Amino acid sequence: MATPQDYGVLGQLPPTRKTAKKISAREARAKKFHFFETFFDFIRNITVVVFLLMKLSQYNYQFSPELLAKYPTENRDDCRLMVVNRKTGKIEHKMFKDVIDYFSPDDIFVFNNTRVFPARLYGNKEKTGAEIEIFLLRELNPDLKLWDVLVDPARKIRIGNKLYFGEDDLLVAEVIDNTTSRGRTLRFLFDGTHDQFKEALYSLGETPLPKWIREKVEPEDEENYQTIFASKEGAVAAPTAGMHFSKHLLKRMEIKGINRAEITLHVGLGNFRTVDVEDLTKHKMDSEQISIPEHTAAAVNNARQNAKKVCAVGTTVMRTMESSVSTGGTLKPYEGWTNKFIFHPYDFSVADSMISNFHHPMSTQLMMVVAFGGYDLIMKAYQTAIDEKYRFGTYGDAMLIL
Repeated sequence: MATPQDYGVLGQLPPTRKTAKKISAREARAKKFHFFETFFDFIRNITVVVFLLMKLSQYNYQFSPELLAKYPTENRDDCRLMVVNRKTGKIEHKMFKDVIDYFSPDDIFVFNNTRVFPARLYGNKEKTGAEIEIFLLRELNPDLKLWDVLVDPARKIRIGNKLYFGEDDLLVAEVIDNTTSRGRTLRFLFDGTHDQFKEALYSLGETPLPKWIREKVEPEDEENYQTIFASKEGAVAAPTAGMHFSKHLLKRMEIKGINRAEITLHVGLGNFRTVDVEDLTKHKMDSEQISIPEHTAAAVNNARQNAKKVCAVGTTVMRTMESSVSTGGTLKPYEGWTNKFIFHPYDFSVADSMISNFHHPMSTQLMMVVAFGGYDLIMKAYQTAIDEKYRFGTYGDAMLIL
């Protein structure tokens, strides 16, 4: 028989059934409180992380102009490829021609088939003869030969001014509207058909290679600053991730049974526009014209239904596809415009892999890549790229995110 001493040095009696129930209820409440305290701590931490990743400053890294490639590799698919696995966190170093080793028959790559046109012109202002630079953005009215352009220097280019281009003033344009601080609407004065006008205009233009690559455009840039499958004219900047694909690599993909599909996003200068607000929710993207053909939507949806990989070749492809997704998560055909801005947190609906170049700090492209690959992993990959001397920018190396 138990004695009081068996229950402790104070000789406490065992709890009665009623007391035991109170203790049990108190312990249950304590456990419940601990659970909710832990849960709310988790939610609070997640909220802090999400809030931070909506801030521009989180997308900065130690950047140096020496990282930028001034020229592409001799063969398009001879550049380096960093392979980043989101599930395992593994980072591999390959050549771009190895990219198909990570894909199987009936997987599908989606490309942007936009074509860059010679958008940069140099001319002179009437009377003063002052040199000016015109950057063509898009044609507003073919019949009236109206164009949306940027001018530099802008402060002296006013409505009513006439601008002259080419030897013997082959082309003349009149400024008819101010659109932004640097933006103008020009009406070109040209006697001839629209085809003759475009031929004359493009003969005076040069490849719109970004000036942070090189100040002077070289003849080779006309071919280099273009994908080999470019077919739909309308871009003032190249979809750079697609520039790594050579004819030989596309043929190897075909032999392996990897499928191809195309969308169009006519890349505008908004692609390079800096983000000037700390709160990313307040940043507005420029609208860009896009097209998703029915056969592309069908091919992508078929791949997803059969558990095949869908690889978005570049941020322009990812933006285009994410701009036209049904409530059921399928890709829809679409013709129109998009100003979609993708940053963390974002739930991607279509592609499960993507290819991208190494982008500038605090750029909208980097923000999208981080949203897809995860902040910690992608920023680690960028630091690895710097340490391993990868080439950044338009003519640089590539990253495959799985």
